[in-house]
Amino acid sequence: MKYTKNIIFLLLLLLICFLSRAQDCWPSFRGNQQLCGYTATHPLKAYRLLWTYKTADKIKSSPVICRDNIYIGSNDGNLYALFLTGSLNWKFKAATAIEASPMLLDNMVVFGSLEGRLYALNAKTGKLIWKYKTEGQISGSSNWVMAVAKNQKRILCGSYDYQLHCVDAANGKAVWKYKSGNYINGTAAVYNTTAIFGGCDGFLRLVDINSGKELNSININNYIAASAAIDGSKAFFGNYDGELFCYDLISKKQIWKFEGNGAFTSTPAVYDKYVVITSHDKKVYCLNKTDGKLLWNFPTLGKIEGSAVIAAQTVVVASADGRLYILDLASGKKLWSYEIGSPVHSSPAVINNYIVVGADDGKVYTFGK
Repeated sequence: MKYTKNIIFLLLLLLICFLSRAQDCWPSFRGNQQLCGYTATHPLKAYRLLWTYKTADKIKSSPVICRDNIYIGSNDGNLYALFLTGSLNWKFKAATAIEASPMLLDNMVVFGSLEGRLYALNAKTGKLIWKYKTEGQISGSSNWVMAVAKNQKRILCGSYDYQLHCVDAANGKAVWKYKSGNYINGTAAVYNTTAIFGGCDGFLRLVDINSGKELNSININNYIAASAAIDGSKAFFGNYDGELFCYDLISKKQIWKFEGNGAFTSTPAVYDKYVVITSHDKKVYCLNKTDGKLLWNFPTLGKIEGSAVIAAQTVVVASADGRLYILDLASGKKLWSYEIGSPVHSSPAVINNYIVVGADDGKVYTFGK
């Protein structure tokens, strides 16, 4: 009995350590493979600007954070690794602008650039491990999957060459390519052994991650500029016509559709009963996850292209009005804001005690205690 209690105690301790570490890391564009944009981290009641770091051009890339390092791309063509103290660890020069958010996988940082190359670097040193060439620009972040048959980690990356590329994470060699009908802007979400993504051809596509073969395609009739968020067996995604959809991935049927007043070019954040998405009509929308009914909206003074993050019971979002906001998740009430003073198209990264975001003035902004 005593042995059993000790085992239970150790398991609980490991779980606590894991959860604590998870809240100190935001390893990818939307935090996880399902792209649901949620963290259990409770934001502070108020933040102050700790520091800024200036790059040589505007920043559209969204930051990722882990092991006291921030990784972010700039339109100056560099991928930056910054310490949480604000000093430069290293930077890597790509051929052209980096708009995509990087992704951390094991000890690598993986990102694409507008010349159509996918890079994998040593996250600690910035040394190139491998690079992979597509035939079109890469605007969206990468995701990763585990191929069950070969026990092989693979990276998924969409390109303007109309293809979703699957490469071996170990060496950057092509595993398969799936050809869609137009540009792929967003990131492929992962549901079990299925990759889910949209594109400018107006289809939501479901592709088997092991073989690269299409499982299903759903015609939305307007191009999907961002990524789908997966919650359970449901996919949530918007299109350029201002429609937000909920689809069941098992029945392949539409559950509901919400019609907004501006283009949705961001990825929804999904948690509990809430779906939160930003719009070009300058508003943040919060819907009921079950039926798509509007719960609240919050107006900003500029269009919003970046995606919101649900952090515990709050929403963290930046706008082209140059402000960073924290809203109450249940009511949409503004809890805190900060005027950066430059339009923001980057999506924030949220971890314990820190919020990080990039802006059009080329600066990385880090907020904390």
